[in-house]
Amino acid sequence: MRYLMISTGGDAPDEKLFTEMGKFIEELTAAGVLLATGGLEPSGIRMTSSGDEITVTDGPFAEAKEAAAGFALVEVRSKEEALELARRFRKIVGDGESVIQQVFGP
Repeated sequence: MRYLMISTGGDAPDEKLFTEMGKFIEELTAAGVLLATGGLEPSGIRMTSSGDEITVTDGPFAEAKEAAAGFALVEVRSKEEALELARRFRKIVGDGESVIQQVFGP
């Protein structure tokens, strides 16, 4: 099962956070669990559609703390395993929110 994990918030990065996150990423990569990871540019672009009208809005947006900061794509055996990885991640990065969604398809 593949899950996309998107995170918002978190403590300001420091050397300890980079070290702990590096170890976590190495562990998941060696186990074959981590398929992709990365940080996301904070301002972004928002696209909305209503009928035939499409609106494009450049960021940054008012609620920057709600903006996605990073993502990880993982392949695990169960939803519970994905939740445990997300718990470990949140303990490393601190306060914030993670959204975990199952990815369907090949």
